[in-house]
Amino acid sequence: MRGNRALAAFAALNGAMAVGLGAFAAHGAGPAVKALLTTGAHYQMVHALLALVCALWTWVGRMGAIAGWLAAGGGLVFALALSSIGLMDLAFMGAVAPIGGVLMIAAWLLLAGAALRLSTPSA
Repeated sequence: MRGNRALAAFAALNGAMAVGLGAFAAHGAGPAVKALLTTGAHYQMVHALLALVCALWTWVGRMGAIAGWLAAGGGLVFALALSSIGLMDLAFMGAVAPIGGVLMIAAWLLLAGAALRLSTPSA
């Protein structure tokens, strides 16, 4: 079975964005914004990597692919919400950040379910 190329590409783009956010946080953002961007970049990078693992770990099947999309989407939503708060002073985006968090949690739980459903080959 082949890996999920679309998910792998989306995960890689998320990873690139996370590096950009982290670099801006470290070198161009003020102290108040730095914390928001750093947190967003951290979660986005972790979940970009999770999505990449799900894209390449073909034996977790459809549940694993869905977990990867939830991870990548959740990381993106979370990072964009925090970035919007910090860079554009859009306080209402504080209500959007938990949506990203719920998606990320769902991804981990779904991946756990997929891993438990794996059948072990007989020896």
